[in-house]
Amino acid sequence: MEQPAARIGSAGEVFLAFLKLGLTSFGGPIAHLGYFRDEIVVRRRWMGEVAYADLVALCQFLPGPASSQVGFALGLWRAGPLGALAAWTAFTLPSALLMTMLALGSAALDGAAAEGVLHGLKLVAVAVVAQAVWGMARTLAPDANRAAIAVVAVAITAILGGALAQVAAIALGALAGLVICRDGGQGATSASRFTISRMTGLTSLTLFAALLVGLPLFAAASGGHWLDLFDAFYRAGALVFGGGHVVLPLLDAETVASGWVNRDTFLAGYGAAQAVPGPLFTFAAYLGAADGGLVGAAIALVAIFLPGFLLLVGVLPFWDALRTRPLMQAGMRGANAAVVGILGTALYNPVWTSAVLTPTDFTLALVGFVALVAWKSPPWIVVVSLGVAGGVLGVL
Repeated sequence: MEQPAARIGSAGEVFLAFLKLGLTSFGGPIAHLGYFRDEIVVRRRWMGEVAYADLVALCQFLPGPASSQVGFALGLWRAGPLGALAAWTAFTLPSALLMTMLALGSAALDGAAAEGVLHGLKLVAVAVVAQAVWGMARTLAPDANRAAIAVVAVAITAILGGALAQVAAIALGALAGLVICRDGGQGATSASRFTISRMTGLTSLTLFAALLVGLPLFAAASGGHWLDLFDAFYRAGALVFGGGHVVLPLLDAETVASGWVNRDTFLAGYGAAQAVPGPLFTFAAYLGAADGGLVGAAIALVAIFLPGFLLLVGVLPFWDALRTRPLMQAGMRGANAAVVGILGTALYNPVWTSAVLTPTDFTLALVGFVALVAWKSPPWIVVVSLGVAGGVLGVL
């Protein structure tokens, strides 16, 4: 493997590079990884191709927002901890601000046209989640064993409902993977060589686990709303396996079921999130702002990203050994198959049942799905088109 580039960059340099990416990176996590490669590996030569491929593999293995974790690690590689913070801030800030402004401004919208636009955005969510289920099923549940795990996960989450059912489905999927998903693993081809000590890694993993277990207890004991909010978004960020869209059912269970945000506002915001650049996880800023204004947006945004970053820093010193273990790979294949089932349940409820109310709704959602999957239309075009169509139909 090629040696890492000399760490001569500054946090300011990293911030400017990732601000450009945060303003222009449309298309979701997979597209973001392509933008990162073009800007950081090819144009700026901060990291070599093999090191970048290893880093992407690690971030796709871990829970959390893969593209943001890659960006965070690239900043860490180039300019240390301040570089990591600069990369995350710059990549996240543009879309977080847009989503926060949308949440704060949506309360002022009224009338048939505004309601139609919001309904159109809910139909966008149908098309986007259907596309995600389709693509993830082909990748993460391509054989009979993993398809069976996905179906069981659908049954568990659809019948039982709630956040605990989703956690149970992932855990059972991982256990099933240990038994029936042992084929298909590939060993590591190179070493990652991040200069993070094992003590730092263990400290980060300990903090991750302590927050995951301790936050619900502290929130229940204190009765403080802000701590409840931080706990809900932290747990959602800690359990997102398989891609950013999986955050939809997790956040629905944490925010809509608790009464913080109504379902129409939730789905409209999720649809609108497809039109902005940067990470999909900034949907958390929208939900936090809808519940608690600017303070709520800041709390939700930090909370949902934090567990993924703690896990990344925690695993980096041990990654080369972990990724070669067949049992670890088998468990992750089973967990990822369960994630397909969880997202499939979310496609039905709340997305489909809340948005598709008439034959016209079904037609518009189908057009959006075909535009994304078959016509390869950019998501922002689908968002704008269905939003306008909803507004026109609302007036008519």
